[in-house]
Amino acid sequence: MIEFENVFKEYGNKVIALSNINLKIPKGDFVFLVGPSGAGKSTMIKLLIREEQVTRGRILLNDTDITKIRKTRIPKLRRDVSVVFQDYRLLDKKTVFENIAYALEIQGESKSTIKRSVAYALDLVNLSHKEACYPHELSGGEKQRVSIARAIVNRAPVLVCDEPTGNLDQETAWEIMKALTKINEEGTTIIMATHAVEIVNKIQRHVVSLSNGQIVSNVERGGYYEDI
Repeated sequence: MIEFENVFKEYGNKVIALSNINLKIPKGDFVFLVGPSGAGKSTMIKLLIREEQVTRGRILLNDTDITKIRKTRIPKLRRDVSVVFQDYRLLDKKTVFENIAYALEIQGESKSTIKRSVAYALDLVNLSHKEACYPHELSGGEKQRVSIARAIVNRAPVLVCDEPTGNLDQETAWEIMKALTKINEEGTTIIMATHAVEIVNKIQRHVVSLSNGQIVSNVERGGYYEDI
């Protein structure tokens, strides 16, 4: 369970990015964060991974207030809440397998654990046949699926995606959504910030609509409403 309780975020120039956000996300949910640019979607993600700190309020992850954890515990938080960005962030000189394995190597996992975990992640995103390839040999959609595999390889219970289909054509975007849906069906909670109206409307999951830093609609199963 993730809970935002009376969360405010104000930047030093008096810009209010979020105002009185209250939201509950059950374990295993698939949530779309939607709204125009500047609505507060990316700010919510940054607060959830402690890239930014709240001005007021609390964010609970399984009853732990992550706004109060020490900086030394933030790396542990980011193993529990993995992130997929729009720009892939792959290491050019490492293969697909090596890109995905890298985080596990840093954590000191055994070679057998790494091999098993990477194989699991690659299978989920349907890229087992590309494990020896380098990023320059992949399409945009394949690169994004590698970044998703890298994010889930340690089986983090929460996966946060910030515009993961933003740079992709429609067909490739649907490949990404198939991968994310499969991951969600395995039990991972997914929070996805997006402008992709067609995807949101077709999939019909939990939709949280933001405007000017406030939640204006919170629908358990719904679509993207243009008038927000």
